[in-house]
Amino acid sequence: MTDKPLVSVIIPTYNRRDKIVTAIESALNQTYPNIQLIVSDDGSTDGTQAFIEKNYPGIDYTMNEHGGQASARNNGLAKAKGTIIASLDSDDKWNPDFVEVCVEKLENDNIDFVFANWNQQQLDGKITDFFSGDIFLRPYIRNTEAKWQDLSADELRSLYFKACPSPSSSAVIRKSSIVSGWNPKINICDDWCLFLDMIMTKNCKAAFTMDVHWNKFINSNNIYDGRARNEVLELMYIKDTLEFIDRFKDKTNDAELLILNKRCIRGLVELSKHHVVRNFNVNQSAKLLSNAFKIDFLYTLQAIPDVLLFGVNRHIKDFVVKFQTKQGRLNNQPSSL
Repeated sequence: MTDKPLVSVIIPTYNRRDKIVTAIESALNQTYPNIQLIVSDDGSTDGTQAFIEKNYPGIDYTMNEHGGQASARNNGLAKAKGTIIASLDSDDKWNPDFVEVCVEKLENDNIDFVFANWNQQQLDGKITDFFSGDIFLRPYIRNTEAKWQDLSADELRSLYFKACPSPSSSAVIRKSSIVSGWNPKINICDDWCLFLDMIMTKNCKAAFTMDVHWNKFINSNNIYDGRARNEVLELMYIKDTLEFIDRFKDKTNDAELLILNKRCIRGLVELSKHHVVRNFNVNQSAKLLSNAFKIDFLYTLQAIPDVLLFGVNRHIKDFVVKFQTKQGRLNNQPSSL
């Protein structure tokens, strides 16, 4: 028996039978002693159900009609018995002390949520410490010697309108602080919307640690990182941002609304460029630009050259990286002499 609060861990999954083992094992191997593990299957057709029931009979498993990651998380939340919630993506891996470290901070300071830094493995195998390069978190790192950096309600509001530094696998949340679960209307940013719901509804307090406590693996099935750039633009920058604007229209101030509008406009302009350059679809490109001008005419005029310059710089950077990689391979070839 333990007097520590029960933590309900939700692992949403869809056709990831070969990848989910790592996530499950990392949740089962936590040093924290009081965990309810829920696998919420979003209608997998690859034999995930049979695999889980055979190899992990003690897990709370639920099969749901396919409805997207937000729906899967909500179905898991409906089965959660704990007072603390964590959602681990089925292709991620927690370090053994992830839950213990996060719950200790959450409980000791009586705050709404905490989130931890991670190592991110790219498709090329390169591993990066994510928070060290996060320009949005940088202003809130006040004491590099401290284990945790605290965030006030005002700081959370300012931060989360600009970015979401806490993807689902990074966060541990007090269940009573969750407003309405994950938004099923959202395509990619369901975790972002969940935190904004909380931040916009109550005076939330949170904290983050620069210490690495989990690992993210990039593959073609990732909801965000595995998508093509044009899909991210359409689904996240445009559709999800428009849902944010509609959802929070009665709670945002002018500055916050401007941030959302600018994000949507840049998405429309960049996607417009994509349709011209890649698809030669002038009509679709013109339609997207027209929608951007309707939101803010002057900012759209400013965004067009910015987006074009950004695209040129990105292509130059990609070319340099490929060239350097090729040269490195040539230099490492054994001499024929």
